[in-house]
Amino acid sequence: MSHLSQKPSATENVRRSASIISTGAYLPSRILTNADLEKMVETSDDWILSRTGIRERRIAREDEFTSDMGAAAARQALELGGIDPGSIDLIIVATCTPDTAFPSTACHIQHKIGAKRAAAFDLQAACSGFLYALVTADQFIASGIYKTIMVIGAEKLSSIVNWQDRNTCVLFGDGAGAVILQHRPGARGLLAYDLGADGGQGDILSIPAGGCRLPITPGVLDQRLQYIQMSGKEVFKCAVTAMNRSAEDCLEKAGLKAEHLRWIIPHQANFRIVDAVAQRLNVSLEHFVMNLDRYGNTSSACMPIALHETSMAGKLERGDLLLMVSFGGGLTWASTVLEW
Repeated sequence: MSHLSQKPSATENVRRSASIISTGAYLPSRILTNADLEKMVETSDDWILSRTGIRERRIAREDEFTSDMGAAAARQALELGGIDPGSIDLIIVATCTPDTAFPSTACHIQHKIGAKRAAAFDLQAACSGFLYALVTADQFIASGIYKTIMVIGAEKLSSIVNWQDRNTCVLFGDGAGAVILQHRPGARGLLAYDLGADGGQGDILSIPAGGCRLPITPGVLDQRLQYIQMSGKEVFKCAVTAMNRSAEDCLEKAGLKAEHLRWIIPHQANFRIVDAVAQRLNVSLEHFVMNLDRYGNTSSACMPIALHETSMAGKLERGDLLLMVSFGGGLTWASTVLEW
């Protein structure tokens, strides 16, 4: 792994590992079921469930924003880890639905949780954002620059979903998850990672308007170009191929095989995608952590939420090996192998 260049001290010339020491999550209280969607667009519970595996998703209140959800997840991680917010050195927020273009959502969260001495910035890699952020945090700890880092994945996707498009509005939900990383003596932490992107295929999953290329105008709003647009078949093919290749490359870098893993946490986008990846890796679905039936695709939030729920359910023990693998708009993909 590459890491930030910094001259080691005389007493420290070994790369410091970064371990997840605490987790937190937040889901809005409102549940939007497939039956509810039947009243909004031309669809059905059977159609949604058979094609995606999703039964329901959470939707944030109108006055509840990405930073609110991220801050709630962060507070839980702090409480469960017994960590004072004043000890946080850096906050990285992975999101494609920031409260504002600037200040960053990370800055909003820093203020809300009272982490006054923390540096803060957002990172955008769509659904792969949490793993991109996790790997970035690992570099800061490995170099010795920072000791305690909070990584948050938070999304209010309901604000960028076209509720008239039955092919996309059934997929997405809102939520947030957070982890805190530190060096833990004797633990290996993040063992390997694989990050990738293909900007040449960015148009198959994107939001065309809202940036400097296509600012918001009445004409843009009429065409609903400020919402998620997706070519489902193309995304499915790319997701399966990229996630499988990234997972295999990451395992090879870690010197491991799939059978060594305790759990695999995949991006929670579509059950058929996860099933295809499981078949290619030759791993039983029993080893895959799944919550998309309850939350849908929460983009960068899905992995920290799933990780938190797995930990709180007592399904993780010290030394367990986990693979996390994701795919998102950009196109982007990412995998990490870590020791719990």
